[in-house]
Amino acid sequence: MVGSALALALRDSGLNILLLDGSPMTVKPFDAQAPFEPRVSALSAASQRILERLGAWEGIARRRSSPYSDMHVWDGSGTGQIHFSAASVHAEGLGHIVENRVVQDALLDCLHDSDLGLLASARLEQMRRSGDDWLLTLADGRTLRAPLVIAADGANSAVRRLTGVATREWDYLHHAIVTSVRSANPHQMTAWQRFTDNGPLAFLPLERDGQQDWCSIVWSTTPSEAERLMALDDDSFCRELERAFEGRLGPVLSADPRLCVPLRQRHAKRYVAEGLALIGDAAHTIHPLAGQGVNLGFLDAAVLAEVLLQATERGERLADVKVLSRFERRRMPHNLALMAAMEGFERLFQANPLPVRWLRNAGLKWVDQMPEAKALFVREALGLTGDLPALAKA
Repeated sequence: MVGSALALALRDSGLNILLLDGSPMTVKPFDAQAPFEPRVSALSAASQRILERLGAWEGIARRRSSPYSDMHVWDGSGTGQIHFSAASVHAEGLGHIVENRVVQDALLDCLHDSDLGLLASARLEQMRRSGDDWLLTLADGRTLRAPLVIAADGANSAVRRLTGVATREWDYLHHAIVTSVRSANPHQMTAWQRFTDNGPLAFLPLERDGQQDWCSIVWSTTPSEAERLMALDDDSFCRELERAFEGRLGPVLSADPRLCVPLRQRHAKRYVAEGLALIGDAAHTIHPLAGQGVNLGFLDAAVLAEVLLQATERGERLADVKVLSRFERRRMPHNLALMAAMEGFERLFQANPLPVRWLRNAGLKWVDQMPEAKALFVREALGLTGDLPALAKA
């Protein structure tokens, strides 16, 4: 998604751009009655603006997206809770829950309508410096030469590995179970999140044919508990899920096939080198509890495009690390700050000592009574703060 967005942001730059992807890059016919894809993203208002200006949002809206206007968070081991509303900042909504496949297919529509170079089913095998360029060797033996390579190839980035970019990373010692479930009661266009003793459980609202009884769940728990839950039959899993969620939306009626994903945080020590830039999950992965990962990636793409376009206008060499560092200076502090905040939340709600639990619940109640503080959080979730690129500005 992030690499496609960057290519589209540069389509009218006059640069010679080639987008490589290990997948076939074909747009599948969309079936509105098909089950929801298990992997979804909580797209912020800033991401929506970026996708609108790239021409992809129309394709998303034509397929399937689920707006949400509220967020309700509570501590499962106490009485603390907090409610956020888009209305508090006079916004129409907090964002949209969209299946990753829907986002990518809408971007692919735009890519196929452009004159950008596309190379599908291209798996990178080797990458080394050759003079002032990078020499890339693909699995089928083809070679490519480029002065600037941008890695947008995900958390297990081959580009990052082959170029030896160092990372700081640690295992959360948690796995996330993701799937879609149908509940007896409507989700009320609200994102629900309960912090359990084993980890956060999120119910993210989905909508199909005007019905609001589906949610995408992200259930973070210990590896042993995740293994047990994955082994359950569907009915037993639904009962366990209903108990863990305290039945907030009534009985869980059904569940789609489940995926289990190990959770690991990773951050590249540098986003750039001579002729190289890392964006999206190739540069940073964070805990999924706030659904902010892809939003950070879209902002990376928009800022890097802005930096490269400005450098092109000045006649500067785009592969120069001094040029690319402008992108790193703008994005790394914001990404690190959000990663630290998510890490702090995760550790705070995993703390078991009674005094910490008491302070946690008291803090939630206190903040819930402070409209100004909650409004700041809502603006951050909308992506309305900080050094925004032009593609994301209102």
